[in-house]
Amino acid sequence: MLTTVPTAPALLLPASHGGCPFDPPPPYQAARREHTITRALLLDGSQCWLVTGHHEVRAILADQRFSADASNPGFPFLTPGRREVATANPSFIRMDDPEHARLRRMVTKDFLVKRVEALRPDIQRIVDETIDRMTGRPGPADLVTEFALPVPSLVICLLLGVPYEDHELFQAQSRILLDNRVTEAEVAAAQESLISYLTELAEHKRRHPEEDILSRLAARDDLTLREGAVMGLLLLVAGHETTANMTALSTAALLRRPEQAALLRADPQLARGAVEELLRYLTIVHSGLPRVATEDVEIAGTPLRAGDGVICMLSTANRDEDVFGPAEELDLRRDARRHLAFGFGVHQCLGQPLARAELQIALETLFRRLPGLRLAVPEEELVYRADTIVYGMESLPVAW
Repeated sequence: MLTTVPTAPALLLPASHGGCPFDPPPPYQAARREHTITRALLLDGSQCWLVTGHHEVRAILADQRFSADASNPGFPFLTPGRREVATANPSFIRMDDPEHARLRRMVTKDFLVKRVEALRPDIQRIVDETIDRMTGRPGPADLVTEFALPVPSLVICLLLGVPYEDHELFQAQSRILLDNRVTEAEVAAAQESLISYLTELAEHKRRHPEEDILSRLAARDDLTLREGAVMGLLLLVAGHETTANMTALSTAALLRRPEQAALLRADPQLARGAVEELLRYLTIVHSGLPRVATEDVEIAGTPLRAGDGVICMLSTANRDEDVFGPAEELDLRRDARRHLAFGFGVHQCLGQPLARAELQIALETLFRRLPGLRLAVPEEELVYRADTIVYGMESLPVAW
Protein backbone atom coordinates (compact mmCIF):
# COMPACT_ATOMS: atom_id res chain seq x y z
CA MET A 1 0.00 0.00 0.00
CA LEU A 2 1.58 3.21 -1.14
CA THR A 3 0.81 5.95 1.34
CA THR A 4 3.30 8.44 -0.11
CA VAL A 5 2.52 8.98 -3.78
CA PRO A 6 4.81 11.13 -5.98
CA THR A 7 3.19 13.45 -8.50
CA ALA A 8 4.87 11.79 -11.52
CA PRO A 9 2.90 9.02 -13.28
CA ALA A 10 3.72 5.50 -12.20
CA LEU A 11 6.05 3.43 -14.36
CA LEU A 12 4.27 0.36 -15.77
CA LEU A 13 5.96 -2.97 -14.97
CA PRO A 14 7.37 -4.96 -16.61
CA ALA A 15 8.86 -2.54 -19.15
CA SER A 16 9.93 -3.48 -22.67
CA HIS A 17 13.53 -3.73 -23.79
CA GLY A 18 15.00 -1.14 -26.10
CA GLY A 19 17.49 -1.19 -28.95
CA CYS A 20 20.50 -2.82 -27.30
CA PRO A 21 19.66 -6.37 -26.18
CA PHE A 22 22.30 -6.27 -23.44
CA ASP A 23 20.96 -3.14 -21.70
CA PRO A 24 18.21 -2.96 -19.07
CA PRO A 25 14.87 -1.64 -20.37
CA PRO A 26 15.23 2.11 -21.09
CA PRO A 27 12.41 3.14 -18.68
CA TYR A 28 14.32 1.54 -15.79
CA GLN A 29 17.52 3.29 -16.79
CA ALA A 30 15.71 6.60 -17.07
CA ALA A 31 14.16 6.06 -13.62
CA ARG A 32 17.60 5.49 -12.11
CA ARG A 33 18.95 8.72 -13.59
CA GLU A 34 15.97 10.77 -12.41
CA HIS A 35 15.32 9.25 -8.98
CA THR A 36 16.56 5.97 -7.57
CA ILE A 37 13.14 5.18 -6.05
CA THR A 38 10.18 5.49 -8.39
CA ARG A 39 6.48 4.79 -8.12
CA ALA A 40 5.52 1.81 -10.30
CA LEU A 41 2.28 0.17 -11.44
CA LEU A 42 1.90 -3.60 -11.73
CA LEU A 43 -0.30 -5.38 -14.25
CA ASP A 44 -2.95 -6.17 -11.62
CA GLY A 45 -3.36 -2.45 -10.92
CA SER A 46 -1.51 -2.43 -7.61
CA GLN A 47 1.37 -0.05 -6.95
CA CYS A 48 4.86 -0.63 -5.65
CA TRP A 49 8.24 1.09 -5.62
CA LEU A 50 10.88 0.47 -8.27
CA VAL A 51 14.36 0.79 -6.73
CA THR A 52 17.08 1.34 -9.33
CA GLY A 53 20.22 2.74 -7.64
CA HIS A 54 23.09 0.55 -6.46
CA HIS A 55 23.26 1.95 -2.91
CA GLU A 56 19.49 1.81 -2.44
CA VAL A 57 19.13 -1.74 -3.79
CA ARG A 58 21.97 -2.94 -1.58
CA ALA A 59 20.49 -1.21 1.46
CA ILE A 60 17.05 -2.77 1.00
CA LEU A 61 18.35 -6.30 0.35
CA ALA A 62 20.43 -6.09 3.55
CA ASP A 63 17.57 -4.68 5.66
CA GLN A 64 15.48 -7.18 7.64
CA ARG A 65 12.59 -4.71 7.58
CA PHE A 66 12.06 -5.78 3.97
CA SER A 67 10.60 -9.27 3.69
CA ALA A 68 11.10 -11.89 0.97
CA ASP A 69 8.03 -13.79 2.20
CA ALA A 70 5.51 -13.73 -0.64
CA SER A 71 2.59 -14.38 1.73
CA ASN A 72 2.96 -10.94 3.32
CA PRO A 73 0.30 -8.37 2.34
CA GLY A 74 1.61 -5.95 -0.27
CA PHE A 75 4.22 -8.30 -1.73
CA PRO A 76 4.59 -7.30 -5.41
CA PHE A 77 4.08 -9.82 -8.23
CA LEU A 78 4.85 -8.94 -11.83
CA THR A 79 2.28 -11.42 -13.18
CA PRO A 80 -0.32 -13.90 -11.85
CA GLY A 81 2.09 -16.69 -12.85
CA ARG A 82 4.77 -15.23 -10.61
CA ARG A 83 2.27 -15.22 -7.73
CA GLU A 84 1.55 -18.91 -8.30
CA VAL A 85 5.25 -19.83 -8.34
CA ALA A 86 5.97 -17.88 -5.16
CA THR A 87 3.00 -18.95 -3.06
CA ALA A 88 1.82 -22.42 -4.11
CA ASN A 89 4.96 -24.32 -3.08
CA PRO A 90 7.33 -21.72 -1.63
CA SER A 91 11.04 -22.50 -1.42
CA PHE A 92 13.39 -20.91 1.09
CA ILE A 93 14.08 -17.93 -1.20
CA ARG A 94 10.50 -16.87 -0.45
CA MET A 95 10.87 -17.17 3.32
CA ASP A 96 12.41 -15.03 6.03
CA ASP A 97 14.68 -16.11 8.86
CA PRO A 98 14.68 -18.24 10.89
CA GLU A 99 12.91 -20.70 8.54
CA HIS A 100 14.87 -19.43 5.54
CA ALA A 101 18.17 -19.98 7.36
CA ARG A 102 17.14 -23.43 8.64
CA LEU A 103 16.34 -24.75 5.17
CA ARG A 104 19.21 -23.01 3.40
CA ARG A 105 21.75 -24.51 5.81
CA MET A 106 20.70 -27.97 4.64
CA VAL A 107 22.36 -27.40 1.26
CA THR A 108 24.90 -24.66 1.96
CA LYS A 109 27.90 -26.98 2.22
CA ASP A 110 27.28 -28.33 -1.29
CA PHE A 111 27.97 -24.88 -2.75
CA LEU A 112 30.85 -23.69 -0.60
CA VAL A 113 33.90 -22.41 -2.49
CA LYS A 114 36.06 -25.34 -1.29
CA ARG A 115 33.49 -27.86 -2.55
CA VAL A 116 33.14 -26.09 -5.89
CA GLU A 117 36.90 -25.84 -6.38
CA ALA A 118 37.08 -29.61 -6.00
CA LEU A 119 34.52 -29.89 -8.81
CA ARG A 120 36.60 -27.90 -11.31
CA PRO A 121 38.15 -30.98 -12.97
CA ASP A 122 34.67 -32.44 -13.50
CA ILE A 123 33.38 -29.15 -14.90
CA GLN A 124 36.39 -28.88 -17.20
CA ARG A 125 35.79 -32.42 -18.45
CA ILE A 126 32.11 -31.67 -19.11
CA VAL A 127 32.98 -28.45 -20.97
CA ASP A 128 35.62 -30.17 -23.13
CA GLU A 129 33.38 -33.11 -23.95
CA THR A 130 30.52 -30.79 -24.86
CA ILE A 131 32.74 -28.76 -27.20
CA ASP A 132 34.00 -32.02 -28.72
CA ARG A 133 30.43 -33.10 -29.48
CA MET A 134 29.49 -29.71 -30.89
CA THR A 135 32.53 -29.43 -33.14
CA GLY A 136 32.45 -33.10 -34.10
CA ARG A 137 29.53 -32.33 -36.39
CA PRO A 138 29.57 -30.00 -39.38
CA GLY A 139 28.81 -26.39 -38.35
CA PRO A 140 27.15 -24.06 -37.85
CA ALA A 141 25.71 -24.99 -34.46
CA ASP A 142 23.28 -23.46 -31.99
CA LEU A 143 25.48 -22.60 -29.02
CA VAL A 144 22.44 -22.47 -26.72
CA THR A 145 21.26 -26.04 -27.27
CA GLU A 146 24.67 -27.62 -27.98
CA PHE A 147 26.83 -25.94 -25.34
CA ALA A 148 25.34 -23.27 -23.06
CA LEU A 149 22.43 -25.41 -21.84
CA PRO A 150 24.04 -28.89 -21.63
CA VAL A 151 27.04 -27.79 -19.52
CA PRO A 152 25.20 -26.43 -16.44
CA SER A 153 22.48 -29.07 -16.82
CA LEU A 154 25.05 -31.85 -16.64
CA VAL A 155 26.74 -30.22 -13.65
CA ILE A 156 23.58 -29.65 -11.60
CA CYS A 157 22.35 -33.17 -12.43
CA LEU A 158 25.65 -34.51 -11.13
CA LEU A 159 25.30 -32.58 -7.88
CA LEU A 160 21.61 -33.22 -7.31
CA GLY A 161 21.58 -36.84 -8.44
CA VAL A 162 19.05 -36.24 -11.21
CA PRO A 163 19.42 -38.45 -14.31
CA TYR A 164 20.56 -36.26 -17.21
CA GLU A 165 18.51 -38.38 -19.61
CA ASP A 166 15.46 -36.66 -18.09
CA HIS A 167 16.78 -33.20 -19.03
CA GLU A 168 14.15 -32.58 -21.71
CA LEU A 169 11.42 -32.90 -19.07
CA PHE A 170 12.90 -30.49 -16.55
CA GLN A 171 14.12 -28.02 -19.16
CA ALA A 172 10.68 -27.80 -20.77
CA GLN A 173 8.91 -27.36 -17.44
CA SER A 174 11.53 -24.87 -16.23
CA ARG A 175 10.84 -22.69 -19.27
CA ILE A 176 7.18 -22.56 -18.27
CA LEU A 177 7.96 -21.68 -14.66
CA LEU A 178 10.15 -18.75 -15.73
CA ASP A 179 7.89 -17.40 -18.49
CA ASN A 180 6.01 -14.21 -17.59
CA ARG A 181 3.38 -14.86 -20.29
CA VAL A 182 1.96 -18.14 -18.98
CA THR A 183 -1.21 -18.51 -16.93
CA GLU A 184 -1.47 -19.51 -13.29
CA ALA A 185 -2.85 -22.90 -14.39
CA GLU A 186 0.12 -23.53 -16.68
CA VAL A 187 2.56 -22.60 -13.93
CA ALA A 188 0.76 -24.81 -11.42
CA ALA A 189 0.83 -27.77 -13.81
CA ALA A 190 4.55 -27.34 -14.59
CA GLN A 191 5.42 -26.94 -10.92
CA GLU A 192 3.43 -30.01 -9.90
CA SER A 193 4.97 -32.05 -12.72
CA LEU A 194 8.51 -31.32 -11.52
CA ILE A 195 7.71 -31.70 -7.82
CA SER A 196 6.06 -35.07 -8.47
CA TYR A 197 9.05 -36.18 -10.53
CA LEU A 198 11.53 -35.13 -7.83
CA THR A 199 9.40 -36.58 -5.01
CA GLU A 200 9.37 -39.96 -6.75
CA LEU A 201 13.12 -39.71 -7.32
CA ALA A 202 13.68 -38.74 -3.66
CA GLU A 203 11.62 -41.73 -2.54
CA HIS A 204 13.87 -43.99 -4.61
CA LYS A 205 16.98 -42.35 -3.15
CA ARG A 206 15.71 -42.82 0.38
CA ARG A 207 15.82 -46.57 -0.30
CA HIS A 208 18.96 -46.46 -2.46
CA PRO A 209 21.02 -43.44 -1.35
CA GLU A 210 23.96 -42.12 -3.35
CA GLU A 211 26.47 -39.29 -2.88
CA ASP A 212 24.23 -36.45 -4.03
CA ILE A 213 22.12 -33.62 -2.64
CA LEU A 214 18.73 -35.24 -3.23
CA SER A 215 19.81 -38.40 -1.40
CA ARG A 216 20.88 -36.35 1.62
CA LEU A 217 17.63 -34.39 1.63
CA ALA A 218 15.58 -37.58 1.30
CA ALA A 219 17.38 -39.08 4.32
CA ARG A 220 16.50 -36.22 6.68
CA ASP A 221 13.92 -36.73 9.42
CA ASP A 222 13.00 -33.03 9.53
CA LEU A 223 11.88 -32.86 5.87
CA THR A 224 9.10 -34.67 4.06
CA LEU A 225 9.96 -36.08 0.65
CA ARG A 226 7.84 -33.39 -0.97
CA GLU A 227 9.61 -30.63 0.98
CA GLY A 228 12.93 -32.03 -0.18
CA ALA A 229 11.59 -32.12 -3.73
CA VAL A 230 10.57 -28.44 -3.54
CA MET A 231 14.11 -27.57 -2.46
CA GLY A 232 15.50 -29.76 -5.22
CA LEU A 233 13.24 -27.98 -7.71
CA LEU A 234 14.72 -24.61 -6.77
CA LEU A 235 18.28 -25.90 -7.19
CA LEU A 236 17.50 -27.71 -10.44
CA VAL A 237 15.80 -24.78 -12.17
CA ALA A 238 18.16 -22.10 -10.87
CA GLY A 239 21.19 -24.33 -11.36
CA HIS A 240 20.88 -24.66 -15.12
CA GLU A 241 18.71 -21.84 -16.49
CA THR A 242 20.71 -18.95 -15.05
CA THR A 243 24.16 -20.21 -16.02
CA ALA A 244 22.97 -21.37 -19.44
CA ASN A 245 21.59 -17.94 -20.27
CA MET A 246 24.67 -16.19 -18.88
CA THR A 247 26.93 -18.40 -21.03
CA ALA A 248 25.02 -17.67 -24.23
CA LEU A 249 24.64 -13.95 -23.54
CA SER A 250 28.29 -13.61 -22.55
CA THR A 251 29.39 -15.31 -25.76
CA ALA A 252 27.16 -13.05 -27.85
CA ALA A 253 28.40 -9.94 -26.03
CA LEU A 254 32.04 -10.94 -26.55
CA LEU A 255 31.48 -11.73 -30.24
CA ARG A 256 29.95 -8.29 -30.57
CA ARG A 257 33.06 -6.79 -28.97
CA PRO A 258 35.94 -8.75 -30.56
CA GLU A 259 38.59 -6.61 -28.82
CA GLN A 260 37.20 -7.84 -25.48
CA ALA A 261 37.19 -11.45 -26.67
CA ALA A 262 40.82 -10.96 -27.75
CA LEU A 263 41.72 -9.94 -24.19
CA LEU A 264 40.32 -13.20 -22.84
CA ARG A 265 42.07 -15.27 -25.50
CA ALA A 266 45.40 -13.53 -24.83
CA ASP A 267 45.21 -13.96 -21.05
CA PRO A 268 43.27 -16.97 -19.68
CA GLN A 269 43.98 -15.68 -16.15
CA LEU A 270 41.60 -12.83 -16.96
CA ALA A 271 38.66 -15.25 -16.85
CA ARG A 272 37.81 -14.66 -13.17
CA GLY A 273 37.62 -10.89 -13.49
CA ALA A 274 35.98 -11.15 -16.92
CA VAL A 275 33.12 -13.19 -15.49
CA GLU A 276 32.49 -10.58 -12.78
CA GLU A 277 32.29 -7.86 -15.42
CA LEU A 278 29.98 -9.94 -17.61
CA LEU A 279 27.76 -10.66 -14.61
CA ARG A 280 27.60 -6.91 -13.92
CA TYR A 281 27.08 -5.89 -17.52
CA LEU A 282 24.43 -8.49 -18.39
CA THR A 283 22.66 -9.07 -15.02
CA ILE A 284 20.20 -11.58 -16.41
CA VAL A 285 17.56 -11.17 -13.67
CA HIS A 286 16.04 -8.21 -15.52
CA SER A 287 12.75 -8.45 -13.62
CA GLY A 288 14.39 -7.54 -10.30
CA LEU A 289 14.01 -8.92 -6.77
CA PRO A 290 10.67 -8.30 -4.98
CA ARG A 291 10.40 -7.38 -1.31
CA VAL A 292 7.76 -5.84 0.97
CA ALA A 293 8.33 -3.43 3.86
CA THR A 294 7.20 -4.84 7.20
CA GLU A 295 7.43 -1.50 8.99
CA ASP A 296 7.80 2.17 8.15
CA VAL A 297 11.24 2.99 6.78
CA GLU A 298 12.95 5.75 4.80
CA ILE A 299 15.21 4.97 1.83
CA ALA A 300 17.11 7.73 0.01
CA GLY A 301 14.81 10.36 1.48
CA THR A 302 11.65 8.52 0.39
CA PRO A 303 9.32 7.36 3.18
CA LEU A 304 8.04 3.81 2.68
CA ARG A 305 5.22 2.44 4.81
CA ALA A 306 4.61 -1.04 6.16
CA GLY A 307 2.94 -3.03 3.38
CA ASP A 308 4.64 -1.16 0.54
CA GLY A 309 6.00 -3.52 -2.08
CA VAL A 310 9.39 -2.82 -3.65
CA ILE A 311 11.19 -4.32 -6.63
CA CYS A 312 14.98 -4.04 -6.51
CA MET A 313 16.26 -3.69 -10.05
CA LEU A 314 19.65 -5.43 -10.08
CA SER A 315 20.29 -4.63 -13.74
CA THR A 316 20.15 -0.85 -13.28
CA ALA A 317 22.02 -1.00 -9.96
CA ASN A 318 24.86 -2.65 -11.86
CA ARG A 319 24.87 0.19 -14.40
CA ASP A 320 25.27 2.87 -11.70
CA GLU A 321 28.03 5.26 -12.86
CA ASP A 322 28.67 6.43 -9.31
CA VAL A 323 29.89 2.93 -8.47
CA PHE A 324 31.28 1.55 -11.73
CA GLY A 325 32.31 4.61 -13.75
CA PRO A 326 31.42 4.28 -17.48
CA ALA A 327 28.98 1.49 -16.64
CA GLU A 328 27.37 1.26 -20.09
CA GLU A 329 30.62 -0.14 -21.50
CA LEU A 330 31.80 -3.75 -21.34
CA ASP A 331 35.38 -3.77 -20.03
CA LEU A 332 36.82 -7.12 -18.96
CA ARG A 333 39.61 -5.34 -17.11
CA ARG A 334 37.18 -3.48 -14.83
CA ASP A 335 37.05 -4.28 -11.13
CA ALA A 336 33.37 -5.25 -11.02
CA ARG A 337 33.37 -7.12 -7.72
CA ARG A 338 30.77 -4.80 -6.16
CA HIS A 339 28.11 -5.94 -8.62
CA LEU A 340 24.77 -7.22 -7.34
CA ALA A 341 24.04 -9.82 -10.02
CA PHE A 342 23.67 -12.48 -7.29
CA GLY A 343 21.65 -10.22 -5.03
CA PHE A 344 22.84 -9.15 -1.58
CA GLY A 345 22.22 -9.92 2.07
CA VAL A 346 21.04 -13.20 3.55
CA HIS A 347 19.16 -14.17 0.39
CA GLN A 348 22.02 -13.70 -2.06
CA CYS A 349 22.40 -16.57 -4.49
CA LEU A 350 23.43 -19.79 -2.77
CA GLY A 351 24.96 -21.19 -5.97
CA GLN A 352 27.17 -18.27 -6.91
CA PRO A 353 30.49 -20.11 -6.38
CA LEU A 354 29.29 -22.83 -8.75
CA ALA A 355 27.99 -20.35 -11.32
CA ARG A 356 31.30 -18.47 -11.27
CA ALA A 357 33.33 -21.64 -11.75
CA GLU A 358 31.14 -22.87 -14.61
CA LEU A 359 31.25 -19.52 -16.41
CA GLN A 360 35.00 -19.11 -15.95
CA ILE A 361 35.74 -22.56 -17.31
CA ALA A 362 33.12 -22.49 -20.08
CA LEU A 363 34.06 -19.08 -21.51
CA GLU A 364 37.84 -19.44 -21.21
CA THR A 365 37.75 -22.90 -22.82
CA LEU A 366 35.31 -21.91 -25.56
CA PHE A 367 37.32 -18.91 -26.75
CA ARG A 368 40.67 -20.70 -26.36
CA ARG A 369 39.66 -23.83 -28.23
CA LEU A 370 37.67 -22.05 -30.93
CA PRO A 371 39.73 -19.00 -31.92
CA GLY A 372 37.62 -18.57 -35.05
CA LEU A 373 34.31 -18.54 -33.17
CA ARG A 374 31.88 -16.17 -34.89
CA LEU A 375 28.18 -15.55 -35.47
CA ALA A 376 26.65 -17.65 -38.23
CA VAL A 377 23.80 -15.19 -38.83
CA PRO A 378 23.62 -11.39 -38.93
CA GLU A 379 23.47 -9.90 -35.44
CA GLU A 380 20.04 -8.38 -36.07
CA GLU A 381 18.59 -11.88 -36.58
CA LEU A 382 19.41 -13.03 -33.04
CA VAL A 383 16.30 -13.59 -30.91
CA TYR A 384 16.34 -12.84 -27.18
CA ARG A 385 14.11 -14.19 -24.43
CA ALA A 386 12.73 -11.02 -22.86
CA ASP A 387 9.39 -12.29 -21.49
CA THR A 388 10.95 -14.34 -18.73
CA ILE A 389 12.40 -13.93 -15.26
CA VAL A 390 15.85 -14.93 -16.50
CA TYR A 391 16.82 -12.94 -19.60
CA GLY A 392 18.50 -14.99 -22.31
CA MET A 393 18.63 -16.07 -25.93
CA GLU A 394 16.39 -18.38 -27.92
CA SER A 395 19.34 -19.49 -30.01
CA LEU A 396 22.89 -18.45 -30.88
CA PRO A 397 23.97 -19.80 -34.30
CA VAL A 398 27.78 -19.88 -34.44
CA ALA A 399 30.54 -21.16 -36.69
CA TRP A 400 34.25 -21.66 -36.00
